[in-house]
Amino acid sequence: MPSPASSRPRPDPLRRMVQCLAVLLCLIAYSAQESVAEPIELDAAQVRNMAIAALESGDPGLAIQLAKAVLKTDPKDPLAYYIIARSYARLGDPQLARRAAGYAYRYADAGPARFEAAQLAARMAFAGEQYSLSQLWLRRTAIHAPTEADEERVAQDYKLLRQVNPWSLRLRADLRPSDNVNNGSDTSRNIIDGVPDEGTISGAGLALSGLIGSLDIAPSYRLHIDENSMTSLSARLYVERVSLSGSAKATATDAVGSDFASTYAAVSLSHTLAIGTANTPGQATFDVSFGESWYGGERNYRFARVGAVRSWRPDPDTRFALRANAERRYDARYTTNDARVLSLGADFGKALENGDIFNLALAFQDADAVSINGTYSTVSMRASYTLRHAVGPARLSMGLVMGYTNYDQYLFSITGAVPRTDKSVYGDLTLIFDRYDYAGFVPTLRLRTGRKDSNFSRYSSREVSVSLGVGSKF
Repeated sequence: MPSPASSRPRPDPLRRMVQCLAVLLCLIAYSAQESVAEPIELDAAQVRNMAIAALESGDPGLAIQLAKAVLKTDPKDPLAYYIIARSYARLGDPQLARRAAGYAYRYADAGPARFEAAQLAARMAFAGEQYSLSQLWLRRTAIHAPTEADEERVAQDYKLLRQVNPWSLRLRADLRPSDNVNNGSDTSRNIIDGVPDEGTISGAGLALSGLIGSLDIAPSYRLHIDENSMTSLSARLYVERVSLSGSAKATATDAVGSDFASTYAAVSLSHTLAIGTANTPGQATFDVSFGESWYGGERNYRFARVGAVRSWRPDPDTRFALRANAERRYDARYTTNDARVLSLGADFGKALENGDIFNLALAFQDADAVSINGTYSTVSMRASYTLRHAVGPARLSMGLVMGYTNYDQYLFSITGAVPRTDKSVYGDLTLIFDRYDYAGFVPTLRLRTGRKDSNFSRYSSREVSVSLGVGSKF
């Protein structure tokens, strides 16, 4: 671990000699208390200064004894705990040093004192090979970083520690009000290719407003790593819950928010190989995944998936990747989800000369299901542009998504199976408020709007949503 962003200056030889003399005189005074008529009394501040002098004079054992004497007077003295922590660090006991630093952090006032205590606790956790705990203390350090430079050093320490720690965790939470929480239709009439089929769409099938909350957790453990390869075991749990508005409950009287709740869980094993040259480095990743999908409180399907990704970096500012996946869905609740799904994709990213970042992603998917209603092909594109410099208090990212889906045959009404086509376009604007981080986590605000048009009116929809999320800054 790098040294803390700020540290105490070492005393010069004359000052050290004076400090040693002060400690010696105090010890003589203590030993002579029983032989004098009136004992010498020292207050906590004097004993604390003696402990500091002992530590800086190279006697951490004596410093611990003196600091513990201070704690008998004030059990919540943060400086006494800090002295004990530094003393145990000198004695090569990182576990006791970390515990003492933790108490120093707990009882210190917010600001530089807590920053120093958390930095020491992070270093001691690292020395004890408790890497995840060290990361936690670094995040606490970030809360009290005195300057932006200190915060940047904390972020760099965290990134370095991530390379050492075999465990990693990606966490994101999101809360968004939407006028279409169920991806419902924007019309109550069922119209196919412009012709009404005399049917109507139920209230639960119409666009309903409400609140969507989601939590995305993805832990990972690195099983093996060397200069040319890495093997990891990972998992992901995505939970989305819906709360309907009053107007939505009036529209769909028999519907409740849990009818539109979704959950996704998967476990994956991946192996990455370094491929390419020093001038054009790249990677190839192969993975296999197993998982389940739920909707409305019932299992949708189970799945098994294999995939591969090939990535290149022609130069430090450019990245390019190709990906392919083959997925088999089984044990499905409906035959539309009993399917074989093939996916292809390409990603391109470029850091421009002005520091802005442009990303482009293309994707193609083909599904062959037991039911013709689950057999389709779709192509989509997403383009995004992220500004390097903040606009006001936030960094700005803009995105555009376009998609086209085709069903050769789709059975919906008594007219029989007919082709179905869906076209969609969505735009989003994301504000990242990285100036308002807490423990390395920053709030994000995302505005999304768009529409999907289908020759089956049941699947035509519009959406406007505003989401407030929390993500990691480093």
